[in-house]
Parts: sequence; structure tokens; C-alpha cells
Amino acid sequence: MSTVGTPRPGDIDARTLPSFAFGSRNTMWWGTLGVAAIEGTAFALAIMVYVYVRTRVDTWPPSAAAPDLFWGTLNTVILLVSCIPNHLAKKAGERLDLRGVRIWMVVCGLFALAFIVIRAFEFTALNVRWNTNAYGSAVWFLLGLHTTHLVTDFYDTVVLTVLFYTGPLEEKRYVDVSENAFYWYFVVLAWLPIYFVIYWGPRVL
Repeated sequence: MSTVGTPRPGDIDARTLPSFAFGSRNTMWWGTLGVAAIEGTAFALAIMVYVYVRTRVDTWPPSAAAPDLFWGTLNTVILLVSCIPNHLAKKAGERLDLRGVRIWMVVCGLFALAFIVIRAFEFTALNVRWNTNAYGSAVWFLLGLHTTHLVTDFYDTVVLTVLFYTGPLEEKRYVDVSENAFYWYFVVLAWLPIYFVIYWGPRVL
């Protein structure tokens, strides 16, 4: 009698293993971490450009008033508060809680949309154009770089939310929700030093 395919004592039957996993047990988690590391390096280099320009002039900011604090500070508050529904969406995904995922993903999308709308006002309150001087280019580049990541994550959130309402729905989609939340944490964390550089750099550097 053939014994091909028959597990031997001590063997692991792969047929009983789950088809998905959360956190570091999933390759997507490592992929998201890698992307965050690469993009975090890009943010750090952009900040260094700003600092370098600062060392080349005596008056800071050169030929411009410091950016208005209101819109940038308001967006910072919104971004920090958005961590709450983002955390709840992540936990709902890890519980395979369809109703919870639907609710909190919608809330996350609304927070991201609000942030993008206010970001438009931020650009108008920088008090410098991107082509005015090197300082203006550095500020616009920093804000634009972060906006690109924000819009990307907003798009991902919207697509995931639609899938959870319309299907087809697979269990691995819950992993996508968890990783989407993980990336949002990176977007929030990356913004904090950028906020300080853009809005407080002209006041304290």
C-alpha cells in the first residue's frame, strides 16, 4: 500500500494550517515595514535638505514670513485623533469582525479625507511659493511628500472599505485591514517631525 501523502509521526500536516496570519507572521507585515523604512529614509533626507538650506542663510526664513500655525496644527490634532478609529479598525480586522471593520474603516476614511481637505489650506498658508527660493522648495517638497503618502493610504482605505461592503470577501482581506492600519501609524509618526520642521523651524532654528 502506498504511503505517499500520509503524515508520519512528528510531521506537520500543512492542510491544517491557516491560510492567513496577522503581524510578523505574515510576509505583508514585513513588506509594509520595509516600505516604511525606505520612505522614512526619504523623509529624513528631505528634512536634511531643509536643515542644509538653513545653514546657508543668515535670516530664516529668507524673504518670507513663517507659515501660519492654525491649519498645520489643526491637521496635527486630526491626525493624532485618527489613531483611535485606526486602532479600532485594526483590532476589528484581527477579530474577523465584519461589522466592526465596516464601521471603523468608514470613520478612518473620513478622517483621512478631512486631513486632505485641510492640507489644501496648509499649502495656502505657507507664505512662500515653491519656486520663490530654496527655502520655499524645501518646505513645499516636505509637505508634498507627506501628502503623497497620505493620499496613497486614503485610496487604499477607500478600496478596502468598498470591498468589505461589496465583496468578494476573503479572510486575507482582514489582514489587509491590519496592514493598512500599520501603515497609517507610519503616516502619523512621519508627520510629527515634519510638522515641527515646517511650522516651528522658522520660529526656533
